[in-house]
Amino acid sequence: MASKLANLEALLYVAGDNGLEEQNLIELLEIDGNELKQEVALLQQKMATDPDSGMQIIHIANTYKMTTSQQVSKIIERYFQKDLTKNLSQSALEILAIIAYRQPITRVEIDDIRGVNSSGALQTLVWRGLIKQDGKKDAPGHPKLYVTTDYFLQYFNYRSLADLPLIEDFKDAVDGEEVDLFASKGKADKDLEKEE
Repeated sequence: MASKLANLEALLYVAGDNGLEEQNLIELLEIDGNELKQEVALLQQKMATDPDSGMQIIHIANTYKMTTSQQVSKIIERYFQKDLTKNLSQSALEILAIIAYRQPITRVEIDDIRGVNSSGALQTLVWRGLIKQDGKKDAPGHPKLYVTTDYFLQYFNYRSLADLPLIEDFKDAVDGEEVDLFASKGKADKDLEKEE
């Protein structure tokens, strides 16, 4: 009979990108919340201490996911043959920041903030899985509302939206450098920039 740790690992593996919510894991494994946290911690430690493991367990919005670890990011990037940041235009990154801080928000509201049409870049962000439509605003025409996704949090290495830098911190009083909203991302983008 498989151990609880093995069952947890198998469940997170088959759940894939969607992961599993805490309550579902509690029911499937027939354990309580504290025991789940202990099992997750053991699995995280097992993966982190195994030099031959390229996987990790992350916790985002009450959901546990098994993902590739940062140490194998370069080979994963080669597999997908694309670099998200390089393929996103400056306007797409601006829109992503606006949505992250003002969500839920409509395209018209984004256009008002930017002063230009955002339709094309919005579709790119939806296609990339960084934002999604989340209902409609109770206003004339019932425009679509956009929010960031769990993948947005995962990609930029945030556990929740509360981890985003404070707006007040965008100007660093000490050295005058702007704070980068995407500085903490968990990919190899910065390594690529250094190589170029």
